[in-house]
Amino acid sequence: MIEAIIRWSVKTRGLVVVAALVLTLIGIGATRTTPVDALPDLSDVQVIIRTTYPGQAPQIVENQVTYPLTTTMLSVPGARVVRGYSFVGDSFVYVLFDDGTDLYWARSRVLEYLSQVQGRLPPGATASLGPDATGVGWIYEYALVDKTGQHDLAQLRSIQDWFLRYELKAVPGVAEVASIGGMVKQYQVVVDPQRLASYGVTATDVSDALKRANQETGGAVVEMAEAEYVVRATGYLKTLDDFRAVPVRSAAGGVPVTIGDVATVQLGPDMRRGIAELNGEGEVAGGVIVMRQGKNAREVIEGVREKLAELKAGLPKGVEIVTTYDRSGLIDRAVENLTSKLLEEFAIVALVCGLFLWHARSALVAILTLPLGILIAFIVMRVQGLNANILSLGGIAIAIGAMVDAAVVMIENAHKHLERWAHDNPDKELKGAERWRVITDAAAEVGPALFLSLLIITFSFIPIFSLQGQEGRLFAPLAFTKTYAMAAAALLSITLVPVLMGWLIRGRIPAEDANPINRYLTRIYRPALDWVLAKPKLALLIAGLVFASSLWPISQTGGEFMPQMNEGDLLYMPSALPGISTAKASMLLQQTDRLIKTVPEVESVFGKAGRADTATDPAPLEMFETTIRFKPKSEWRAGMTQEKLIDELDNTVRVPGLANFWIPPIRNRIDMLATGIKSPIGVKVSGSNLDEIDRVAREIEGVAKTVPGISSALAERLTGGRYIDVEINRAAAARYGMNVTDVQAIVSGAIGGEVVGQTVEGLARYPINVRYPREIRDSLDELINLPVLTPARAQITLGTIADVRIANGPPMLRSENGRPATWVYVDGRGRALTEIVGDLQRAVTEKVKLPPGISVAYTGQFEFLERATQRLKIVVPATLLIIFALLYATFRRWDEAALIMATLPFALTGGVWLLYLLGYNQSVATGVGFIALAGVAAEFGVVMLIYLKQALAEHTPEDVKAAVREGALLRVRPKAMTVAVILAGLFPILIGSGTGSEVMSRIAAPMIGGMLTAPLLSMLIIPAAYLLMRRRTQIQHPQAQHQGDVK
Repeated sequence: MIEAIIRWSVKTRGLVVVAALVLTLIGIGATRTTPVDALPDLSDVQVIIRTTYPGQAPQIVENQVTYPLTTTMLSVPGARVVRGYSFVGDSFVYVLFDDGTDLYWARSRVLEYLSQVQGRLPPGATASLGPDATGVGWIYEYALVDKTGQHDLAQLRSIQDWFLRYELKAVPGVAEVASIGGMVKQYQVVVDPQRLASYGVTATDVSDALKRANQETGGAVVEMAEAEYVVRATGYLKTLDDFRAVPVRSAAGGVPVTIGDVATVQLGPDMRRGIAELNGEGEVAGGVIVMRQGKNAREVIEGVREKLAELKAGLPKGVEIVTTYDRSGLIDRAVENLTSKLLEEFAIVALVCGLFLWHARSALVAILTLPLGILIAFIVMRVQGLNANILSLGGIAIAIGAMVDAAVVMIENAHKHLERWAHDNPDKELKGAERWRVITDAAAEVGPALFLSLLIITFSFIPIFSLQGQEGRLFAPLAFTKTYAMAAAALLSITLVPVLMGWLIRGRIPAEDANPINRYLTRIYRPALDWVLAKPKLALLIAGLVFASSLWPISQTGGEFMPQMNEGDLLYMPSALPGISTAKASMLLQQTDRLIKTVPEVESVFGKAGRADTATDPAPLEMFETTIRFKPKSEWRAGMTQEKLIDELDNTVRVPGLANFWIPPIRNRIDMLATGIKSPIGVKVSGSNLDEIDRVAREIEGVAKTVPGISSALAERLTGGRYIDVEINRAAAARYGMNVTDVQAIVSGAIGGEVVGQTVEGLARYPINVRYPREIRDSLDELINLPVLTPARAQITLGTIADVRIANGPPMLRSENGRPATWVYVDGRGRALTEIVGDLQRAVTEKVKLPPGISVAYTGQFEFLERATQRLKIVVPATLLIIFALLYATFRRWDEAALIMATLPFALTGGVWLLYLLGYNQSVATGVGFIALAGVAAEFGVVMLIYLKQALAEHTPEDVKAAVREGALLRVRPKAMTVAVILAGLFPILIGSGTGSEVMSRIAAPMIGGMLTAPLLSMLIIPAAYLLMRRRTQIQHPQAQHQGDVK
């Protein structure tokens, strides 16, 4: 069938060329419109439920909000993991779905189940779905700065909330604009307990009066003089005097008691759960652009920049917008790096083709088909919706060498046929139909085998498609694009390549011996081949020893999930001890930012403590997140690298009470959402008793710090929060006519501050808060003596009806699948991930005694690595069987298919040794490289065997050795070209140092190492093994073979 397609393509060559041109135009269009990002979207399909329950403690939020939500969401179809976070006044529930689930289907299912549980939530708890964004959605961050000092933090936050935010949300592709830092302006009504008592007014009366006084309504329409007049009654509170004039009740004689009589009205800040700081110079307000799932990050950032440029004209004088994080730089560097690598590969492959073929127009055949194959891959990418990123472009990059392989072998075979025709017809000129016949025969001779060999490379990537979770999402784009590129090359090899050969391979075709490179290679190869054919069994023994030598580097290389990728920017994520105040967090944040800014390579430092106003950021106040932007590398000190910079920063920032973590921004956010932790290794401790969980976590933290290679370990504290417990004495309260609710109203309102409404000032909305003065509630004694007005208007103290004391408790609560859990964050340096986790597991097993009901699990990148390893153990053997079946389809002989399979371990030998010499650990990336190598090495063996079989067909069955020698020796050029083009395509990737090179070099290293040893071994071992195999066949079936030849 393949041969028929080749002959059909040559006959309808006009149609083939027109189709190629159409595909080229479509491919160029697809390339221009393909979405661009730095990394594939690795985050799980997730839906976030954020519930605000103002003023409530974490345990109350957990019991009344988070637990009902998490247990209900476990029933959602497709929900894999449900994580709950309970903070002061906030609950976050993350529902993670199975791979492949449609995000909007998942959101509708969560909304459906949320409606079932909504009625069970307490009054005042408001649940809403988070944005339709993913873990890589934080693409742009900015800060608002006023260096003139004319605008305070409240004014800057107002500009962000009520001017910039909604304008930026209108940019296509933006899911949410989250405000961060600054201070939200609040109208504070500070009631005086003495005045309340003297006027006989309770704090609840004040709250009710404000609610009634702050509203507007309409009275439909009135018709007057043939016209309609719309009736409206004003009533919004607008100024502080409006607040003071609000009547609470009437005193004796009809004189009203107003808010101004019993309270002080002032402007102040709302309670803050997030702080932003810039360059160690002080607090700022800012915003985070969160991108909608599946959108083009580059286009969205460009739209945000344009919108910000427009909005700058509307900013008050002195206010500036400072960019603090911009992913477009990383995207541009990644794409430019890989684009330049593709161009380098083009040039090197063209040079190799020209040098070996010694014929420019013949080399042009291979060079012309290469970009078309890549454009076809881009067309399929565009249809499938894949982004152009480091991994998807990398798939094309590692495929380039193998893509031109079939064309090279086909061209070389056409040269042989043209030489033979010229030798047989010395006085004739080859032209017209006869010329096309010779070219077609040459293509048809090797085309089917080459097509199947390219299919082998294509199918060799099946294991990558089987990967699940984060590793599957990471490498699926690479596997897709490599598969598409190889499939396109296979298709072009039997359609366009024969047509281009007929048109371009003209003029004088130089003999193979005329090329000095070919003569040199033959002179080296001949004596080695003669020795191998003379002693084939010894050659096989040596090959076995070479393969056995790979056991040493395998035992010496460690394992990791993925190499740490240099994103250009860096994230500093320390954790402070829980329970710190907002003022202390601000001071620590400024201190660390100032220290970081002292490093000369640092351009800007944007620090965040606590969380931004978005469901995608469930961070407690003690969690810091500092984005560090570096200057261009040309401005760095001589010899400075990213690793040295991290070491210098780690030594510079030494603040008591902070545990340092240095993480790439994108990767960190993905890991946090996928695993719930911020470090490469996490130890999850689950149970039902919080005290037991906390004790075990602290023990594991202490044990972890003793394990070699662990640079820091930090257990989340479940009992580090500070509480003032108000235990109500029901009997004492009843004596004064008060119930539990009445006392709780004092606690939540007067002490905690009750938000009773909001003012409407144009587009802006600001909260109204009622509470007692700070000076009578800022110590335990003051709270015990806090004045309380009873329903009978008698004044008592809080201590009379309740026991007030200080206690310890959880600063925040986390759960996974409805079970309370905490994590120990572990960061390691200088050792392989698998070695660190192995030692940690042994140490924990030996030194930590787990009480009943407590379980320990290891999560993070180690979990991904284990899952990927288990999956590959099943899928790789299945893929080898598929390759074996394709080899049988190619040669129709089991023994020859088995011979090719036997050469694959020799290819792996070189890959293992090169990894060891480069100091790389085994990872999913190197595993991908080995899988790619297996397909390429099998294809190389196929090319060798094709030539051996052709030579055997031209000799008598008895003269096996001469046939093998001729087949191996006279085909040095195509075999050398096969190796050269593949190595030439991979070498720029291996030595590259740009963005994404950490991953791509680890994919290329096994392939290059394997392609250095596999050719040397298989060019010698395949002929030796083939010779032994054919000799045995001749001995066993001499008569049958003879009869077959006669037929």
